[in-house]
Amino acid sequence: MTDTLTAPPREVLTHRPTAPRRKGRPARRLVRNALVAVLLVIEVAPLLWLVLSSFKTQSEFVNDPAWSLPKSWGFHNYTEAWTTGHVATYIRNSLLATAPSLALIILLGVAAGFALEVMVWRGRHKVLLVFLVGIMVPSQMILLPLFRVYFQAGLSGTLWPLIITYTAAGLPLTVFMMATYFRSIPREVFEAATLDGASILVAFWRIAFPMVRNAVFTVGLVQFFFIWNDLLISLTFTTNDDLRTIQVGLLNFTGQYGETAYGPLFAAISINVVGALALYLLINQRIIKGLTAGAVKG
Repeated sequence: MTDTLTAPPREVLTHRPTAPRRKGRPARRLVRNALVAVLLVIEVAPLLWLVLSSFKTQSEFVNDPAWSLPKSWGFHNYTEAWTTGHVATYIRNSLLATAPSLALIILLGVAAGFALEVMVWRGRHKVLLVFLVGIMVPSQMILLPLFRVYFQAGLSGTLWPLIITYTAAGLPLTVFMMATYFRSIPREVFEAATLDGASILVAFWRIAFPMVRNAVFTVGLVQFFFIWNDLLISLTFTTNDDLRTIQVGLLNFTGQYGETAYGPLFAAISINVVGALALYLLINQRIIKGLTAGAVKG
């Protein structure tokens, strides 16, 4: 009886057979790498073709195939686009319209998200629903009434219509996203700050805002590209050529007899796309570094 109840040797208990190596892993890795390569070609090829085409002359655009390489590598198209095409003026106008709009969107959106999610007051959920309704309103429906309002207010001929419209259009989504981010912060943090004697402004600036700074970078990145790439709003409210943004200015690249000047046009598009892409890569890296640093608690 004792022999049947005796525990087996230790090496028998700890011995585990080696799992057979899966034969499908190299094939799946090969398929995955092939898909990544295809996606990379799809993304990089149009950008490469755009940059190479910016060095072509007008005759090369008309007579040579679309995928042919330029015969010369001069920067004549870039110089003409920057000076004669007024790309510098268009970029300046875009910056003057984007910077204050983005600052107002971030400041008001973060403050509204904090007030709607952290602060407790009657009717805050209904106000949040009002902001959600603003997301569903198409911007095309309000352009004509806004144009009349801006004209009667004497704001036509300035960049203020763009700044006000961009701010109003970007606030609903920003408020909704920031309220969602504030919802993930434990309420004990703000209760502890209140017990320590912190006012609501101190809790917002010194506690809430630093905790959602990564979300602010994300929202700011989304809103920046929405404003910078806008064509409809800027085309509606810019009545003067000196106030046109870069997207509207790209429509004006015509030659002596009304034909499209493809060389300067592609050069201007390359300046716009490459500059925006470089800014995106810079901000994207900052977001990734901030998220990685905030994920580890010391």
